[in-house]
Amino acid sequence: MPGTNLTRDEAQQRARLLTVDAYEIDLDLSGAQEGGDADDGGHGTFRSVTTVRFDSAEAGADTFIDLVAPAVHEVRLNGEALDAGAVFKDSRIALAGLRAGRNELRVVADCAYTNTGEGLHRFVDPVDQQAYLYTQFEVPDARRVYASFEQPDLKATFQFTVKAPEGWTVISNSPTPEPSGTVWRFEPTPRISTYITALIAGPYHSVHSSYEKDGRTVPLGIYCRPSLAEHLDAEEIFAVTRQGFEWFQEKFDYDYPFAKYDQLFVPEFNAGAMENAGAVTIRDQYVFRSKVTDAAYEVRAETILHELAHMWFGDLVTMEWWNDLWLNESFATYTSIACQAYAPGSKWPHSWTTFANSMKTWAYRQDQLPSTHPIMAEINDLDDVLVNFDGITYAKGASVLKQLVAYVGMDEFFQGVQAYFKAHAFKNTRLSDLLGALEETSGRDLKTWSKKWLETAGINILRPEIEVDADGVITSFAVKQEAPALPPGAKGEPVLRPHRIAIGSYELQGGKLVRTGRIELDVDGALTPVPQLAGTRRPDVFLLNDDDLSYAKVRLDEESLKTVTAHLGDFTESLPRALSWASAWDMTRDAELPARDYLSLVLSGIGKESDIGVVQSLHRQVKLALDLYAAPQWREQGLTAWTAETLDQLRAAAPGSDHQLAWARAFAASARTDEQLDLLQGLLDGTEEISGLAVDTELRWSLVQRLAATGRADEKAIAAELERDKTSAGERHAATARAARPTAEAKAGAWASVVESDKLPNAVQEAVIGGFVQTDQRELLASYTAKYFDAVKDIWNSRSHEMAQQIAVGLYPALQVSQETLDATDAWLASAEPSAALRRLITESRAGIERALKARAADAAA
Repeated sequence: MPGTNLTRDEAQQRARLLTVDAYEIDLDLSGAQEGGDADDGGHGTFRSVTTVRFDSAEAGADTFIDLVAPAVHEVRLNGEALDAGAVFKDSRIALAGLRAGRNELRVVADCAYTNTGEGLHRFVDPVDQQAYLYTQFEVPDARRVYASFEQPDLKATFQFTVKAPEGWTVISNSPTPEPSGTVWRFEPTPRISTYITALIAGPYHSVHSSYEKDGRTVPLGIYCRPSLAEHLDAEEIFAVTRQGFEWFQEKFDYDYPFAKYDQLFVPEFNAGAMENAGAVTIRDQYVFRSKVTDAAYEVRAETILHELAHMWFGDLVTMEWWNDLWLNESFATYTSIACQAYAPGSKWPHSWTTFANSMKTWAYRQDQLPSTHPIMAEINDLDDVLVNFDGITYAKGASVLKQLVAYVGMDEFFQGVQAYFKAHAFKNTRLSDLLGALEETSGRDLKTWSKKWLETAGINILRPEIEVDADGVITSFAVKQEAPALPPGAKGEPVLRPHRIAIGSYELQGGKLVRTGRIELDVDGALTPVPQLAGTRRPDVFLLNDDDLSYAKVRLDEESLKTVTAHLGDFTESLPRALSWASAWDMTRDAELPARDYLSLVLSGIGKESDIGVVQSLHRQVKLALDLYAAPQWREQGLTAWTAETLDQLRAAAPGSDHQLAWARAFAASARTDEQLDLLQGLLDGTEEISGLAVDTELRWSLVQRLAATGRADEKAIAAELERDKTSAGERHAATARAARPTAEAKAGAWASVVESDKLPNAVQEAVIGGFVQTDQRELLASYTAKYFDAVKDIWNSRSHEMAQQIAVGLYPALQVSQETLDATDAWLASAEPSAALRRLITESRAGIERALKARAADAAA
């Protein structure tokens, strides 16, 4: 029984048989404000009428079209009515006896609104009580709105007609037409894949502008709910968007391929954003209601540029099947960060520091899990791809693309990309199509490179091997490469890879670490001599993989480690600092550096760290190290030292600065003594002030949530705060605070609302889980380990993918770091017979416990 799955073999067979020409989709959303008509399960529905024209390569062949719907009223193939009850099963409509050549299918169904962020999501804003709709179709959810051949290589044109409530606006991939009454009839799209079609409808607020170049005008639109309009910094968003248009059109040598470009900030969005052609949806938390640091603006800009890059790579030229998802996401990630780094006038020329500091640490973490996989993963079905939006697909892939650019040359890389877009516009491709274009422009043979980098899993370690004479002159220098064993359970064998790296030489000058030399070279095999350095005086620090060109763990030699440990904050540039911080964190996770020593390193250097993104990452990592990797008998001592530091830094930070806000949030996350909690309460009620610190809406909720978690804020206090902020964001924050309270009743209520009921919307469920799991409440949460394993399989089988994954990952007993938790996990894995996707998620969570136990042992031995 296929259920809602689709295998690659089925998709290939269907693609060989069919060529899809056009869809006409007629949706009646006129009842959306009230929630639509209720089906037997109480879900609101809307009428969906799909007419699709397609060609069959064979006469008499059988195939199927995909549809997830509560009811199907009519199926008509080539004018002949089929028995809907007989042909519609398991999210498919069977189509038998096709004609050779042109066929036409008409499907009339009732499809369901969702509150899970999949398909057609319906949200009611508590501020104005208006309904807002948007679609989210990647990977396989267009079929929740219209009957579709749901695979990326069956491209077609799409013509939407939508009946909507009076006063609404409807946005889709094609330019928004003037409605005829309440009916909106859109022009057909170019040939695109189903998963990037889109529909957004509701009384949205909008701002409009344009991008103009060489006589062509592209209309630009930004949309959000009216309740967020006062916070919408549209000109800042337009500025980033225009920067992306300018840089991408130059580098890709291909005009923007669609008629307009709308960006829609939508509520309760599961991901960061989605690259619907010409109608990008973005989570509306990126419309900042309160003061945020520049790091948040940088991340938002990267998201905007990432989705814009997809208009070419992903939408214009699309992967044939989901095994090349990595290339789709990695290309968008690499080019968005490159745009920030190199585009004239960019506000974030240090974006590679942010990449090293956040994306690559995600990749290194993912690549050391039992589920690690080659970048070019084996995607046999939809279940495989749904759990593959991971640190390999996005971050390792982008890291390796950065390595590929260093390997072939940036000019040669983009020349290959230009040829690729011209050759494959509005078509589907495989990885080999891009590599072939890059081989042509660079002259490099990429077959070996591809095999070692894209078809194998794991991380290499690079170490310097240095010999120095009595006068401090280098007599030999080599780069040693290691391929550590893959994690237990991972498939494949460790391999050595070709690396293009830089070696930086740094000297202490006036208390600062200044780069005084740089060599770029190819490293291959177990040992690569670097004869250029022989005969030179040894500097204070050698940094392998300087400029972060390759993807590898880097270890310092003994002398460099001493200097960096004492002077990590003294590098004059942000990227070598970020690389050193990342290396220290990696060593902590690998139990090579005890958690208490990592804390000491951060305490000694973070005050000198000017990059706010790095500072905020260090805040998160220190807290994680103390909560999970510190020996339990020392943990409280470490937390006390860290919280004291956060308060000292908060008081010392420049009034109104990003650093002040970041330290305020770090202090709020860790405050523990009565005196510290009194200060939080005082900041909240206005009896305490810190000069320049704006205790605004979002910061207030951070204070309330910590006070709730420590038993200082009760239901009355939470309700009072919600009364001040009667918005959807306020409702989510209140849900987190209620679930965070340190009482058995609060935990039981939170658990029941998530596990025993399926009524919560996706964003509220996520908020409750975030409040339920509190690092100070291990004993209170201990009894939920058994409850988790009793419930998780049924949840996985009965909930939608997004909702089930939130629960499976978020409620795993990650704080119960013990052999008992490993044993309970192993017993469940041995007996529960979970699906491959659920087994993967549980195995990844188990690996976190195993890593924490090793790190705690190392810390205890320190």
